[in-house]
Amino acid sequence: MQTRRIGSVQVSAIGLGAMPMSIEGRPDEARSLAAVHAALEAGVTFIDTADAYHIHADEVGHNERLVAKALASHPAGADVLVATKGGLRRPGDGSWQKHGRPQDLKRACEQSLARLGVEAIGLYQFHRPDPEVPYADSIGALAELLDEGKIRLAGISNADPGQIRQAQEVLGGRLAGVQNQYSPAFLSSRPELDLCTDLGVAFLPWAPLGGITNAGELGERHAAFGEVAAELGASPHQVCLAWMLAASPMVVPIPGSSRPETARDSAAAAGLALSADQLARLDVAVFGGPGADSPAAP
Repeated sequence: MQTRRIGSVQVSAIGLGAMPMSIEGRPDEARSLAAVHAALEAGVTFIDTADAYHIHADEVGHNERLVAKALASHPAGADVLVATKGGLRRPGDGSWQKHGRPQDLKRACEQSLARLGVEAIGLYQFHRPDPEVPYADSIGALAELLDEGKIRLAGISNADPGQIRQAQEVLGGRLAGVQNQYSPAFLSSRPELDLCTDLGVAFLPWAPLGGITNAGELGERHAAFGEVAAELGASPHQVCLAWMLAASPMVVPIPGSSRPETARDSAAAAGLALSADQLARLDVAVFGGPGADSPAAP
């Protein structure tokens, strides 16, 4: 497993997004634990969760507790950087509510610490900007949590370039990661990816496999991923993740999984080598031209 850097920490180049194990359509706990263990055994050392990954109002932190249980029951669990988030809530009616007040984030962090069973959270991320709260105030809470030693690294999620720059300023240059949606089917975060590369901040794409399936149901625009997969004896998912890793050394995709086989499939993408010709063909399929010279979204 090749590694990449989030702040001062080296992690596996492919992470694991644990959200599918706790939201609508989630599997039984045994399968979820097996999926986390399969990822660990494949070399994954970075897992992303959040206090808001649950279904019912009375089970806040369901995913955090699940991840903590999985890590505690496996020998490799102690070597994992766990990222969680605060500032977004699910009242149980299917909606998501933003809560970015500093006191809310500090309280959420304390609760996440207890659920994860740690003295300091590896990477704590502000889940989504709250239009009712000045962004600098929300990020200021993360700065205080860093200073207090309750979190090791601070990150943000669903942020635009201006917010990334503001977070870096408020945190005194200590912004470790930006988690935004990015995939061949969702390219609007390309400016944020490029900015993170310039700043030396990890870019953590969520839903990185959007638009690409392993079942051969590829649209015409993304058929090149299936073609390259056939050439390499790999899956389209693996080709998609390898293509994403090639975009920048700061990219650490976090594909979601709730099955051992998909967790292993995603992790194997870190060892997949794409040729210059294959990368160029994929860029043409996604952007309509070489990726480095293309606009953020066609």
